[in-house]
Amino acid sequence: MPSADQLRPAEEDNPELHLGSLERVLRPYQREGVEWLWKLAEMRMGGVLADDMGLGKTLQSLAFIVARGGPALVVCPSSLVQNWLEESSKFAPELEAIAIEGPKRAETLEKNSGADLLVTSYALLRLDIDLYRERNFKVVILDEAQNIKNPEAQVSRAAFRLRAEHRFALTGTPMENSVTDLWSIMNFVLPGYLGDRSRFADRFEKPLARGNESRLQRRLSRRLRPVVLRRLKKEVAKDLPPKIEQVRYCDLNKAQRAVYQSLLEEGRRMIAGSEGGQRRMLALTALLRLRQACCDLRLLNLPDVNEQDGSVKIQELSGLLDEAVEGGHRVLVFSQFVQMLQGVVPMLADRGFEFCYLDGQTRNRGEVVRRFQDSSIPVFLISLKAGGVGLNLTGADTVIHIDPWWNPAVEAQATDRAHRIGQKRVVTSYKLIARDTVEEKILALQERKREMIASTLGDGSSGADLGLDEEEILGLFG
Repeated sequence: MPSADQLRPAEEDNPELHLGSLERVLRPYQREGVEWLWKLAEMRMGGVLADDMGLGKTLQSLAFIVARGGPALVVCPSSLVQNWLEESSKFAPELEAIAIEGPKRAETLEKNSGADLLVTSYALLRLDIDLYRERNFKVVILDEAQNIKNPEAQVSRAAFRLRAEHRFALTGTPMENSVTDLWSIMNFVLPGYLGDRSRFADRFEKPLARGNESRLQRRLSRRLRPVVLRRLKKEVAKDLPPKIEQVRYCDLNKAQRAVYQSLLEEGRRMIAGSEGGQRRMLALTALLRLRQACCDLRLLNLPDVNEQDGSVKIQELSGLLDEAVEGGHRVLVFSQFVQMLQGVVPMLADRGFEFCYLDGQTRNRGEVVRRFQDSSIPVFLISLKAGGVGLNLTGADTVIHIDPWWNPAVEAQATDRAHRIGQKRVVTSYKLIARDTVEEKILALQERKREMIASTLGDGSSGADLGLDEEEILGLFG
């Protein structure tokens, strides 16, 4: 294994990096990230791309796959499988990208063995490792690689058995609990680089756990520096716009999907059998219940809804918050449903995250805002109606909208609680959208309204809170 000083590719073995149309898409720091991946690959080494959340680890990885060629395998959380396909279609349409999921996975894999990019989930990799272990990939990438932080877990062992010329890991939180998390990820990308597990525990994990080992910490840092690349937003701010907006898609679980489909069919029947003002009211009521089902079944006051089946959005939110807080970010979490915000509280308590809370019943709003602004409290839960306007919350640099509102002005005003004069950092805004639901249609409706506002006012401003007409409401049930 080469030392840190030897980690420079020989010029004659370093063919030129060709990125095609992606050359015009990548920001300067992303181009540097792709070059870093390329140089490690040239030395037959792997590495960990540990950029801060929102800096485009997926895009950099796709660019590397385009340059290096397939076949490539990406393993990611179930909720991100479709996101990888969509990003590939958008930024790298030359890649044939196939999802390996569903009941006929073996057949899909066999039919598409020549595809440039295969994408599957950690849950399915654990079950399907026998389908992959005899296959040789040019590139294997683990996204959200903290999923293999326990080296003894079945999914970790499955990942270790994958065969590839080049192995890379993506994570914004390479160390969630201890340096053992990092050892497990490194054992995937570069087996043996940190020694075997017992030796690593004796040399690093146990002494560092006792504290006051700055020299040892620096020693481990030097060892990792050549093979772990981490850039923070503040370090690449010159390459970034002042505000980054992203959509994170969630797939409803079986329980949520069954309830959602039942409510959708019931709503369609009620609307078909009514007319006039009653039709509009019935449609709005049905729409409310569909939106609640997308967020959390417990909002519907159904009997026997357990916490695990209630909400995929709570699970997605927990992952985003883990990554944000680990990266030193402070987060505003907005929802239109007070009960949804209250459902987030136990998850924050489990993680030991201190938080502020504001809804329509909150007294001394100014005191709550000052408490957040004048502290390092990482999370602020806010009702969209109560706190979407008029507050200055520049202490936060990350905004998460749990559920979409049909008018983009309302969400933009909420995001601007952080993205306003006095903000010195890049603000990242996330929308959690349930796939194949009314939320996707609301997202499309937002875009149409945004275009209408922009063309009318001519300045790109968000405009006023435009309501829904009856045609738009009924169109959401199509």
